[in-house]
Amino acid sequence: MAAGGGRVFAWQVFPPMPTCRVYGTVAHQDGHLLVLGGCGRAGLPLDTAETLDMASHTWLALAPLPTARAGAAAVVLGKQVLVVGGVDEVQSPVAAVEAFLADEGRWERRATLPQAAMGVATVERDGVVYALGGMGPDTAPQAQALVYEPRRDCWLSLPSMPTPCYGASTFLHRNKIYVLGGRQGKLPVTAFEAFDLETRTWTRHPSLPSRRAFAGCAMAEGSVFSLGGLQQPGPHNFYSRPHFVNTVEMFDLEHGSWTKLPRSLRMRDKRADFVVGSLGGNIVAIGGLAMPVGVRGELQSCT
Repeated sequence: MAAGGGRVFAWQVFPPMPTCRVYGTVAHQDGHLLVLGGCGRAGLPLDTAETLDMASHTWLALAPLPTARAGAAAVVLGKQVLVVGGVDEVQSPVAAVEAFLADEGRWERRATLPQAAMGVATVERDGVVYALGGMGPDTAPQAQALVYEPRRDCWLSLPSMPTPCYGASTFLHRNKIYVLGGRQGKLPVTAFEAFDLETRTWTRHPSLPSRRAFAGCAMAEGSVFSLGGLQQPGPHNFYSRPHFVNTVEMFDLEHGSWTKLPRSLRMRDKRADFVVGSLGGNIVAIGGLAMPVGVRGELQSCT
């Protein structure tokens, strides 16, 4: 596929995962793609851990997770992969935190979260891990903000998020962590907030212009993009039904404002609950749900 800047992209097929699963956790470390936990065909969380060697196209089984879980967060810390939170076999959030030591091929338990949580957002910066939000055992969204210090193996509290949520998208840009969207129960969150790592203070930015659940979010070239999703009824169209959209909204970090991109720059397909990321100045959207059938992947330039 041709993209902006004269670059050419192409799809590459890798061998399928040895273990079928959903809600697994993925991390990329030193040319290896790790797939951890998730739910198997029986609908129960797995302790299965597998890695794909991106160069040789081969899958290898890793030592199993000490705690079977689905929907966990994962973050790479040098030669370690830290797995945080998730849900267990009875659909309850867990507080377990475990580290995979790549050089030794084994797991070690780490200090647990202060509160059990699923849907935690994690970011690594300068060798420490920031964990934001989540949903606790009472199903209430959390506003907790934590930092994990590996040398001391401890979690420290930070000023709470202004808007409690789980499943939010996070982006690290310069000295700030941006937190966008997420959910509170079944309702989408439109809040857009930033945590300054130097002053340790939160700033509220203008909220998302539209209420969309299961939207895709990505950052590229100093802008944040919110794509597609399931549009929710607003205050003036209460009786309308949720519907899939291909909307693209962009927040310019320099000017501090949202722009709804024109129809010509919308995604080709209306979709929700899809994978999205940035690659070489492009926003890549893959898969997802739509009516009446699932949709294909596509690559679009953000410039």
